[in-house]
Amino acid sequence: MATTTSAPDTALDYTQTVRWRETWSQVMEGFVPHLASLEETLCRVAEAVCGRAPGRVLDLGGGPGLLAERMVRRWADAEVTLMDIDPVLLALARGALTGKVRVLEGDLSTPGWVDHAGGHYDLLTVVMTLHYLPPAQVRAFYDDARRCLAPGGLLIVADLMPDEGLPSLMGALNPEAAAEFAWAQWWSDIADLEALRPLLAQREAIFGSHLPVEFTAPASWHTTAAREAGFGQAGILWRCGRHAALAAVA
Repeated sequence: MATTTSAPDTALDYTQTVRWRETWSQVMEGFVPHLASLEETLCRVAEAVCGRAPGRVLDLGGGPGLLAERMVRRWADAEVTLMDIDPVLLALARGALTGKVRVLEGDLSTPGWVDHAGGHYDLLTVVMTLHYLPPAQVRAFYDDARRCLAPGGLLIVADLMPDEGLPSLMGALNPEAAAEFAWAQWWSDIADLEALRPLLAQREAIFGSHLPVEFTAPASWHTTAAREAGFGQAGILWRCGRHAALAAVA
């Protein structure tokens, strides 16, 4: 699915939008330990690969636009686009980023997102999103991402990618349990907002047919999938426990 239909007005004022985005940031920091380190590494690698600040950037599954906003602050001349499927998070992004970031609705489980986003991007980022998709769709995503990049462009995928060498006890301990509770609490709190109820109903309809698969393949699986999709180079650039970030150069 990819559509240019604008999200309805949410009637949230700017202060409310900022507050909900800030609390979302706190939730994500629980899911991804040392998130600031990941983002700094991501930006430094992108600058090194491009030989400059990337000119065109696409943040896939970018939610309310926190990473997109940080990138446009760092790279003032960059054209930054955010794409997500969640109408609530898209509304928060639009409410905060008007005039700074192009915000699009798109579904990464279908190839239509590539045509909607356009091509020739220097950098594609996708953080804590691919685990929603089953293996076949993740493989298809790597093919689609390569088509979306300019020659020599960089894809960075950050997600749960367990290292085969980590003790199995780490999985049993489930360090994400507290973050999952915070996630559920965030959505419970935001459901009380009258202004967002139409978007929450849309979200429920969308995710009724897009249940998260929780696909967490090891990093080696993602590296192989990227190379099979035609990326010339692929490898891990960052790791923190079960979380890792893959860099692949088209």
